[in-house]
Amino acid sequence: MDDLDRRILTALQKDNRLSFAELAELVGSSAASCMRRVNKLRTEGVIVADISLVDPKALGKSLTVVLTVELDRERLDLVDDFKRAMRAAREVTQCYMVTGDADFVLIVAVEDVEAFDVFVKTKLYTNPNVRKFKSMITLDRVKFEPRITV
Repeated sequence: MDDLDRRILTALQKDNRLSFAELAELVGSSAASCMRRVNKLRTEGVIVADISLVDPKALGKSLTVVLTVELDRERLDLVDDFKRAMRAAREVTQCYMVTGDADFVLIVAVEDVEAFDVFVKTKLYTNPNVRKFKSMITLDRVKFEPRITV
């Protein structure tokens, strides 16, 4: 990956709807070169998705909760089961397996406290491998920018 690839990635993270001509103008290259490079970055798995970021509040998800989850047993099959369950849970917008006191950190977006209570009862209390969890209700979203510095 060279400097031009980095400039392309930086521009696309700000606006992935740019035409190749617009992208080329921003990064100082030709449209054909940008198209080849973007296609290569997609093929190599550097660019993993072209998505639109949606404000959860605009969809009625006014409550965001950060949870730390500690599993009872760390057997590979049980960890995989938990990962699968969190991928399937529509309330979970992000899930990270982490080091330290917790095994997982979850970001959960729901309508209100009642919806969060339903999530806890149906996704955490019912999982026999969840030893404990801690929840932190967010007060203010200070930064919402899933960009990587390249």
